[in-house]
Amino acid sequence: MTRMRQKTRRIEIYVFTFMFSLASLTSANAGAPLDLVRTTVDRAIQILKDPKLSSPDKKKERVDRLREALAAVFDYEEMAKRALGPHWRQRTPAEQEEFVKLFRDFLERVYSEKIGLYGGEKVRFGREVMDSEFAQVESTIIQPKGEEIAVVYKLRQVNGQWKVYDAIVENISIVNNYRSQFDRVISSSSYEELVKRLREKVG
Repeated sequence: MTRMRQKTRRIEIYVFTFMFSLASLTSANAGAPLDLVRTTVDRAIQILKDPKLSSPDKKKERVDRLREALAAVFDYEEMAKRALGPHWRQRTPAEQEEFVKLFRDFLERVYSEKIGLYGGEKVRFGREVMDSEFAQVESTIIQPKGEEIAVVYKLRQVNGQWKVYDAIVENISIVNNYRSQFDRVISSSSYEELVKRLREKVG
């Protein structure tokens, strides 16, 4: 496994905690970005620690809750647009719509596979930085053995609601990481090949 793939896998493992936390979030929680992130991460930890949801036969229930709620909190269109980078403008409206759905399905598949990896991590929150309709929330994931992982959540306001469009783990942007991977596929092959590979991963 290459160093980049190892780093990508590590990012996917740790950021899933935040993504799954949003399964408990509703529009009523729209407020300051720091409050939103703190509340949802706290709920995530409670869910992940719940012994009634820890058995293998409960995995589908947890994954279903994740899929049902993420659309209300994640700005999938913005994430897909940024992940595709300059190639986004070269796609037709129909292709853009298709890619947003495919990218969403891909992310849900990636992080749902990591749902059983919670091992008692805790979260410490730092600064909230706001700039008009954009915001960042700094946090640190503390592992049971003491290792600390810096995570910055990036949000923007969409129709009055704060929505997540990226997470930066150990100075690596999740969206930018995917953009690099997608660009390599498109540049060496084609956009159609990227779509084919994503469909294969989604299953």
